[in-house]
Amino acid sequence: MQVILLERIRKLGQMGDVVTVKDGFARNYLLPYGKALRATDANLQRFEGEKTQLEARNLELKSEAEALSKKVDGSSFLIIRQASDTGQLFGSVATRDIAETITQGGTAVERRQIMLLRPIKTLGLHPITVSLHPEVDATVTVNVARSEEEAGRQERGEDILTGEIEDEEEAVIAAEKIFEDEERAKEVEEALQEEGAEGEAPAGAEAGPKAEAEPAEADAEPAVDASEPEAKSGDDAEDEDQPADKAKSKGGGGKGKKKS
Repeated sequence: MQVILLERIRKLGQMGDVVTVKDGFARNYLLPYGKALRATDANLQRFEGEKTQLEARNLELKSEAEALSKKVDGSSFLIIRQASDTGQLFGSVATRDIAETITQGGTAVERRQIMLLRPIKTLGLHPITVSLHPEVDATVTVNVARSEEEAGRQERGEDILTGEIEDEEEAVIAAEKIFEDEERAKEVEEALQEEGAEGEAPAGAEAGPKAEAEPAEADAEPAVDASEPEAKSGDDAEDEDQPADKAKSKGGGGKGKKKS
């Protein structure tokens, strides 16, 4: 959509410029807030007839904005929010919150005048640009803290999370030390087990050959002693005994005859 600007618009153009913008931007912002007119022949003629008055009105608004800027520029505004130990907010601070806080401080501003790219989600000091006029800006500081005491510390430049971070670091160091001690103990235990295994190895080596030798001895046949006579069977023993008995009987008989 083409529109005629009735005042200077940041990053868009100066008063009287005919520019092309998105339909939504024109319908939702430029036209409702009286910052532009549709670029038609009738509106072009209207602008030319009202140009002098528009310029005078713009200068008046600019002077008021400059005076307001001197009043509010560099000011600090406190917003209390709940947050975690790491500084992360339970929620966020949006343009509406900032506009309401500045207005309560005595300077009436609208949320559309707060130049905030994204909501604030952390504790700390946040510089914010306030557009008081298309040609006049002011910079304020929004102090987001969990209490007034913490806000004062932040203004003095103290880090309210330092103590908590140090506690976390100490906890990490202690955990690492315990882990190192456990690793060292494990290494010592493994070393002792290895030394014990090496000390038992020789005894096992001696027992091995003996154990192997026993089956060998069991399998080996007993050696025959040449000095001992071989065992004879029962029949052979009887045959040898018979001649001896006959010899005894003959001898006995002979002796008897001599006596007669």
